[in-house]
Amino acid sequence: MDQPTVAIISDDAEFSHLISGRWQAERIVPALTLIGLHLRPGFDADGFDLAIVGPAAADAVRPALEVLDRAGHPVIFVCDRAATARSIRAELPRILVVRQYEAWADTLVLVATEALRRAEALARARRAEDSNGVLRRHAVLGQYALDMRHSMNNALTSILGNSELLLLEPGGLAAEARTQIDTIRHMALRMHEILQRFSSLEKEMTVVQREAQREPRARAAVG
Repeated sequence: MDQPTVAIISDDAEFSHLISGRWQAERIVPALTLIGLHLRPGFDADGFDLAIVGPAAADAVRPALEVLDRAGHPVIFVCDRAATARSIRAELPRILVVRQYEAWADTLVLVATEALRRAEALARARRAEDSNGVLRRHAVLGQYALDMRHSMNNALTSILGNSELLLLEPGGLAAEARTQIDTIRHMALRMHEILQRFSSLEKEMTVVQREAQREPRARAAVG
């Protein structure tokens, strides 16, 4: 897993330094970025994996939370007032709220670590889904090529047969035409070799598949 990036967004320097110092005691420390609460226009909300927003009044913190919420990454809001916590939970339910009770910094790091793990798991799932989509498309193209072998072989047989008939009449063609027809014949032979390789690969993959299916049955029989 690549080192995750966490943005600590607060106007309180003591809060930012407290979180940074507390995280140094953990086995895995993310890359920490300190940002002021008033986000500038054009702020890149996709530049980190998790955002931690420091305590502030609801009207002061809401614009930043809305920007972060739209980005889709996990966001934790550290809140020192019950009314503010209730308001944010009601209006932005995706935002995780941590109250500043005793040992709140420990709770914050624990929640943040789990949020990062979940985000990484989701990212791996998306990457696997994308890879599976590519493999499925390749499989469709490969199956189409295998299904078309017979038609392509028939076309190549016709090309080879006609080119060889033309080459049997040495006096009926100019030297340049004979060279071109000979090139056609050689390329047709090359395409035939490629199609034969397709057939060989299909047989090899069928054998591998059968062996893979046989192994679990063999282990079950032994067990």
